[in-house]
Amino acid sequence: MTALVIEDVAKNFGGVSALRGVSLSLEAGERLVMLGPNGAGKTTLFHTIAGTIIATSGKISLFGDDITNMPPDARARRGLARTFQITNLFPSLTVLQNILLAICGAREITFQFLRSMESRRDLQARARELLEQWGLAASADQTVRNLSYGEQRQIEVVMALSGEPRLLLLDEPTAGLSPAETLRVVEMVRKLPRNMTILMIEHDMDVAFEVAERVAVMHQGRLIAEGDEAAIRANKQVSDIYLGLE
Repeated sequence: MTALVIEDVAKNFGGVSALRGVSLSLEAGERLVMLGPNGAGKTTLFHTIAGTIIATSGKISLFGDDITNMPPDARARRGLARTFQITNLFPSLTVLQNILLAICGAREITFQFLRSMESRRDLQARARELLEQWGLAASADQTVRNLSYGEQRQIEVVMALSGEPRLLLLDEPTAGLSPAETLRVVEMVRKLPRNMTILMIEHDMDVAFEVAERVAVMHQGRLIAEGDEAAIRANKQVSDIYLGLE
């Protein structure tokens, strides 16, 4: 089954073309990593998939449904979740509280002011189960701002997983991490359920090949290359871009 189809998607900001006729598809359960230099259009494409930006033209389908003009919450209800390039957590809350908020959002549990969160044993159990599953149980009661940046990135991934998404968008999950932290995040991504489709933005080619079955490369708003590790490493245009020759 095809999970995501992007057909000739363009996005203009005034006279600036951020995306220029991008077409790409992912099969269910596939792991695809998107490479490209800063300003290539990778994050803009993520925004159009997630619905925080509406494409100027083109079409986006998620598991057969046309989501091109749907708001983000409607896309989330159809199984899409994402992380952000800059960590998007509640720093003054504990790790457990952040996970609980994510679960409430995924289950559309809102504005229930007459019942305390502590009384929701089902939510508490699910949050602790997720933290235990991903090796973060020891940090449950720590305030997020006191954790390392690498731990915060891992927590953001767990929050995205709280709704059991069918398609997960990971926006540079290893950006700004030390080599040791990068290894932990890479291992975490590799352990994600095989029935979950993953589209990940990455700036490090070696990290990309650690987790990807297929790699796509963007440059100046266009998709310029697509294929396995051998094809991408052998592509002269990709090499020129990463060596600063183009």
